[in-house]
Amino acid sequence: MAPAVASARLYGELRRSREELVAAREEERRRLRRDLHDGVGAALSGVLLEVESARELVADPRAHRLLDAAAAGVAEAVRDVRHVTDDLRPPALDDLGLPASLAGLAERARTPAREVTTRFDPPPALPAAVEVACYRIAAEALANVTKHSGAASVTVSLRVDGGSRELLLEVTDDGRGLPVAVGDRGLGLGSMRRRAEEVGGRCWIERATPAGGTCVRAEFPLEHP
Repeated sequence: MAPAVASARLYGELRRSREELVAAREEERRRLRRDLHDGVGAALSGVLLEVESARELVADPRAHRLLDAAAAGVAEAVRDVRHVTDDLRPPALDDLGLPASLAGLAERARTPAREVTTRFDPPPALPAAVEVACYRIAAEALANVTKHSGAASVTVSLRVDGGSRELLLEVTDDGRGLPVAVGDRGLGLGSMRRRAEEVGGRCWIERATPAGGTCVRAEFPLEHP
């Protein structure tokens, strides 16, 4: 019994350590993105505007060519900073917040033949890692709807369970439903599960109703014991 208890304790400690590392990583990414976007990116954009203004005032062809080259170099640096900031975390999360970001994903999944409904309860301030995991899981689930389901109706919901103190995400469709055997490959199920587990949550997929359809559910703890 002692080895089993020790193994369970070690597993729990390793899992908590991983969650803490992921949380710290995403908080640092959020800070870096804000600093780069609001600091370096804004400063470079200001320099670009000044160079372009100076170029309009210069008549000498040689100076004009030098300012053209300078403007092109600064513009490239601005694009590089934008690429770096976008790679750090989804920009919509910082620009719009989680509910509006999910609404944007839902809007992109809407077509004349597919209605997408959103139901969002405003969540409390969330850790950066939970925001990213929730966004990525919703994006993967909606991609699966678009590629595989043939659904005419989809619902994306986000709410807080007051009893369990968990954030609940659901993406439900009325499509053809799950195949008899669902593997992790192809549908990105393994990736969605890992994203949830990294922040202490869980994610699973099931039939929406006995008649068919699919529901992706994810739960994220708002408080750690």
